[in-house]
Amino acid sequence: MTIRVLLADDQKLIRSGFRVLVNSAPGLEVVAEAANGQEAIDLARSDRADVILMDIRMPGLDGLAATRQLTADESLVGVKVLILTTFEIDEYVFEAIRAGASGFLGKGAEPEELISAIHTVARGDALLSPKALRGLMDRFLTQPEAGSGVLPAELDVLTDREREVVGLVALGLSNDEIADRLVLSPLTAKTHVNRAMMKLEARDRAQLVVIAYRTGLVTAGVQPLQ
Repeated sequence: MTIRVLLADDQKLIRSGFRVLVNSAPGLEVVAEAANGQEAIDLARSDRADVILMDIRMPGLDGLAATRQLTADESLVGVKVLILTTFEIDEYVFEAIRAGASGFLGKGAEPEELISAIHTVARGDALLSPKALRGLMDRFLTQPEAGSGVLPAELDVLTDREREVVGLVALGLSNDEIADRLVLSPLTAKTHVNRAMMKLEARDRAQLVVIAYRTGLVTAGVQPLQ
């Protein structure tokens, strides 16, 4: 199955480079290009892309605002947004994930990293570059409640196993790795992740990461609270 990719960047030269790279990868195809956020929204609806490579700084409607509109549109529920930007600024990372982006990657990434990232978000997993993830963790670790050991009532909807799984998602483990860690089948691990997303109203794994750090379920270098 071919993953349909939409490129959203205001610089034509950059789009051209990404188009060549993406189209040269097996199983990927660029189906449309947008020069601003509004065009990205319109083309996502008409060309039915699976993954949008979204720049942040664009004229008119920027990438973050466009992402918020895309993820709020029920008709585009299957579309994943991968933020691809020169500026790996902590605030951008936080706002991108809050907006519903499934991943955040710097434009300095290697070609194979970008191709892998597209596949990662297409299958519903979260993707944050190491720099972006560090910034996200640092943001939540500076909040007074972080690491207090007292879990917010927001997590009461989860079973103990689901809470444990969310913590492992936040530590960057895949479903297969979670299954190995907890001695489960990969399908069972995936089921726990999906149920946790549904209960916490998280659009994808990226938002589970945010919830885990925001609630203090996980802190940097610390195993999930039980």
